[in-house]
Amino acid sequence: MGMFTGKIGLVMGIANDRSIAWAMTESLVREGAELAFTHLPSPSSERRVRQLVDPLGPKVLLPCDVQKDEDIAKVFKAVQDAYGRLDFLVHSIAFAPPQELRKPYIECSREGWHLAMDISAYSLVAVSRAAAPLMPEGSAIVTISYFGGEKVMPGYNMMGVCKAALEHSMRYLAWDLGRKGIRVNAISAGPMRTLSSAGVSGFDEMREHAVRKSCLGRNVDPEELGKAGLYFLSDFSNGVTGEVLHVDCGYSIVGL
Repeated sequence: MGMFTGKIGLVMGIANDRSIAWAMTESLVREGAELAFTHLPSPSSERRVRQLVDPLGPKVLLPCDVQKDEDIAKVFKAVQDAYGRLDFLVHSIAFAPPQELRKPYIECSREGWHLAMDISAYSLVAVSRAAAPLMPEGSAIVTISYFGGEKVMPGYNMMGVCKAALEHSMRYLAWDLGRKGIRVNAISAGPMRTLSSAGVSGFDEMREHAVRKSCLGRNVDPEELGKAGLYFLSDFSNGVTGEVLHVDCGYSIVGL
């Protein structure tokens, strides 16, 4: 019996086996959780995610474009039909057009800014609103952020502004959902090699700098992020909401 035995969760944002959402999935499954999943609405995305999650036997595995309310509604209706409730939600979704990340923030386009904000920040609002009616008291939502939402990280540009919006949206959601007994928190991860980070200019230099600067002299391991997710989604953090937990080997506390 694991600490999540009998718990139902939805994981949104797995792209491949290097995704933070996948690291969290592995930790949750080891603790007995039953999980539903979404993937990007493309054949290649479905193939990658299905290869990972099919051995887990999910009752729900659906495409979801978080820019479309009808897609979100379809996912949560399927979760309701399959499980009747939802104990936790993992939101690990972010995107900015690659061409926007390759140029200075001052040159970002209006169209690109709105697209990045819609997917990377507003999606948390949209999926939390859809999840809340299925969530009993004591449920939890966790999202994934990065230190670039607090301080300027050259090359992170537009995504840093999106993460800042995501983190403060998380706090307002924590207030709105708190009276219903639903907690909302964020994990600020160290710089991880993921599909989305591949588009960030100078990302390798960011990782090397994090290793040199961090208290532990290394970068965070995906399994450590998965375990941090267990904390936020379990009873161990019942009194914690609206918080950003830095899981970055102490990188964020050190001056330049």
